[in-house]
Amino acid sequence: MLFLFFLSVNANQSYDDGKAAYMQKGCNGCHGNRAEGLNEYPALANRDKKYMTYKLKRFRSKKSDNQQQEMMVPFAVNLSNKDIDNLTTFMRDFKEKKISKKYNDSFIRSGDGGS
Repeated sequence: MLFLFFLSVNANQSYDDGKAAYMQKGCNGCHGNRAEGLNEYPALANRDKKYMTYKLKRFRSKKSDNQQQEMMVPFAVNLSNKDIDNLTTFMRDFKEKKISKKYNDSFIRSGDGGS
C-alpha cells in the first residue's frame, strides 16, 4: 500500500515537472498552452507515452522523418532522459483545468446612450 502511495506522488511530480518544462522549453509556442496543437502543428495532449518518447529521442539524436519535423531538433537536442520522461508524462496524462471567469462579461444596456 505504501508503495502505491509513493508511486502516485512520483507520478504527480513527474506530471508537474513535465508541465513546467513544456512551458519553459517553448513547446506551447507551436503546440498550444493546452497541448491542443496550433495550425499545422500536431496536438500532443493525451498521446501515447512510448510513441512520444520515441519521437523526442529521435529528435534529440538530430533525426526527423520530414522537413517540418526538423524544427523540433533544436528544442529536443538538450533534453535529458528525465526531461523526456516528464514531458511525455505530462502529454499522456494531460488534464485541462476549468478556468473560472475572471471578469463579468455580461452586457447590460442602461442610460440614454451617452449624450
